[in-house]
Amino acid sequence: MATQFADRSDAGQRLAAELKARALPDAVVLALPRGGVPVGYEVAAALDAPLEVLLVRKLGAPGYEEFGIGAVVDGANPQIVLNAEAIAALGVIPSYIEAERDRQLAEIERRRQLYNTPAVNVQGHTAIVVDDGVATGGTLLAALYAIKRASPRYMVLAVPVAPPDTLQKLAEHVDEVICLSSPEDFHAVGEYYADFEQTTDEEVISLLRKQRTRMLAERHEMA
Repeated sequence: MATQFADRSDAGQRLAAELKARALPDAVVLALPRGGVPVGYEVAAALDAPLEVLLVRKLGAPGYEEFGIGAVVDGANPQIVLNAEAIAALGVIPSYIEAERDRQLAEIERRRQLYNTPAVNVQGHTAIVVDDGVATGGTLLAALYAIKRASPRYMVLAVPVAPPDTLQKLAEHVDEVICLSSPEDFHAVGEYYADFEQTTDEEVISLLRKQRTRMLAERHEMA
C-alpha cells in the first residue's frame, strides 16, 4: 500500500524527519514552485536552513504544452536542457525552441520578482532539492543538471513519492535520494495526497517570508 499523505505539510514533516537524522552540513533547501514550497518549508524549518525557490520551467512541445522537449533553469547564467530525442521525433524547429525558451525565461523573471527571490547560490553547500512528488522527472532532471554545475558540496533529492524508474534515472545525478514512497503502480502524484489543492503564489510568498524571518531571528540571537 502506497503512503498516503494528508497534505504537502504532512509530507514535508515526514521528509524532514528523514533528513534531520542525516545531519547534513550547510544545507540549503531548494523547492520547486509552487507545490514543492510547502514541502520544502517544513524541511527548511526542521533543519534551520534557508529556503529558496528553484525556478525551472518546462519547454512545451508545439501544440502540446504539457509534453516537455526540455527545460530552462534559473541562475546567474540560466541553463537550458533539451530533450534531443523528443525534438527530433516531433520535428521541432530551432526558431520555436528559441521563442519557447524566451517565453519561459520571462515567466521565470516574473516569478522571481513576485517571490522576491535571488538566483540561488549553492556553491560549497549541501543542496537539498524538494518537490511534492515526481512523475516523469523531465523538468526536475533539468534542475539537477543546473544545480550540479553550480558546484554544491553534496546534492540530495528529497521527494514524498515517485515511481521507481524515475527515481533510478534521477539518482544518477545526485549524491543521495530520499523518497518516502515508490509504488510500482504509480499513476499521478496527486493520488497519494488526501489534499492536493493547487498551491497559490500567495502561499509561496508567505512561506518564503516566514522562513526568512525565522532565519534572521536566529542569526540575531546568535550575534
